[in-house]
Amino acid sequence: MKLRWDNQHVRWGVTSFLVIAASMLFYYGVFHMKTLITGIQTFLGILTPIVYGVVIAFLLTPVLNFLEKKIIYPLLARKEVSVGKKGRKAIRWACVILCMFLFLALIYALIMMILPELIRSIMGLIYSFPAYVKVIQKWLQSFIEKWNLNSDALDTLNQSITTAQDYLTTNILPQMQEMLKNISAGVFELINFLKNFLIGAIVSLYLMADKEGFIAKAKMLTYAIFNTQHANFIIHSMRFTNRTFIGFFSGKILDSAIIGVLCYIGMNFLNMPYILLISVIIGVTNVIPFFGPYLGAIPSIFLILLVDPLQAIYFAIFILVLQQFDGNILGPKILGDSTGLSSFLVIVAILIGGGIFGIPGMIIGVPVFAVLYAALGRLVHISLIYKQVPDEEQKYTNIDCLDPETHEPVLFPAEEPKKRETPRRTAMLKFTLTLLKTIQKILTTIWILIKKYSVIIYQKVRQLIEEYRQKQNSKKDGN
Repeated sequence: MKLRWDNQHVRWGVTSFLVIAASMLFYYGVFHMKTLITGIQTFLGILTPIVYGVVIAFLLTPVLNFLEKKIIYPLLARKEVSVGKKGRKAIRWACVILCMFLFLALIYALIMMILPELIRSIMGLIYSFPAYVKVIQKWLQSFIEKWNLNSDALDTLNQSITTAQDYLTTNILPQMQEMLKNISAGVFELINFLKNFLIGAIVSLYLMADKEGFIAKAKMLTYAIFNTQHANFIIHSMRFTNRTFIGFFSGKILDSAIIGVLCYIGMNFLNMPYILLISVIIGVTNVIPFFGPYLGAIPSIFLILLVDPLQAIYFAIFILVLQQFDGNILGPKILGDSTGLSSFLVIVAILIGGGIFGIPGMIIGVPVFAVLYAALGRLVHISLIYKQVPDEEQKYTNIDCLDPETHEPVLFPAEEPKKRETPRRTAMLKFTLTLLKTIQKILTTIWILIKKYSVIIYQKVRQLIEEYRQKQNSKKDGN
């Protein structure tokens, strides 16, 4: 018997089944939330290599398009070489493998630049630690001699040091086993990340090799599920999303690379320590909008501070100037208005993305928020046109409301004319101004007297304290 979907009883039965199924899922989600979250996390963990593959393919697709459209095929066209289907497939795979090789070579170069320098920096800190301790001891000794601290103050200082040592022995050292467990867990997480990254790199090869086929299948699925109008809207939105992400990430990576190079040149010119390590840190963290430069500058300043405090101050000034150059000149030239977000919305996007997804959320928060903001603006535009009201933002500036009948802007009521200046009013204003000036002079005189006599009082008090100390010392010497 053929099932008739136009039958009222069939529709009611399907609706009832869906309602019951949704109710069961809702009940399970509310009363077994922990199990549900664990299941979702497990499922997302399984999809992690695929997510890595999609991200790698997305980042390398512009390079692949550049190799094919700007180098390979124009070169073949100049030499009048015709390429068949198999030849195009071979060219695609060659370009894909070359892109992956360049990507892995870049990662390897970054690791080889950072890791040896980081090891040298840590070893240098370890070797220099006794010297730092001696500097601190000399400073404490000079501090004690300068301020003439008595034995009670020294006993208090020694007691504080003993308390700190006891705390280290009783609280920190017993937690070493837990710290070792955390280190072991971190090693396993690193191995798991490398495994997922390797699988993701393999997945990205197949995604880039047949990217047109995957896009075509996605379009077919979209038109199969939605009507033509909605499907066109979704496809146009996906194209806008792709342009926004590509424009943002390509521009931001180029901008960060330039900032890293400028940081290296500036630090080399100023003869600062850890040049390569800090330049890489500044360049990498600069990918994070707004907060990235500060995230990279703070640990860099601390590293230089351990070597030379004065150079740390110079570095802070240099980074401040460099970031102002990036934010006001270089960044706008490269990125332009690729996101369409104001500075306030950029901060909101970074805070929300970072709060939900951490560092990756801070990186992708801006383009995601830009896409959502553009989609919301599009929906607002369509809704205003449907209601036959103005859709230009300028028409809503400095207006009171819209007329309910004509839908035209209604301006604010005209302001009342200013009161004329009368002789009496002018005289009152002059008197008030003269009175304020007199009060200002009186307060200035009082402040000068306070400063003068406060210095005299301070000197007298200090003199009395010195005399008292001398008397105490003379009594001790007499005893």
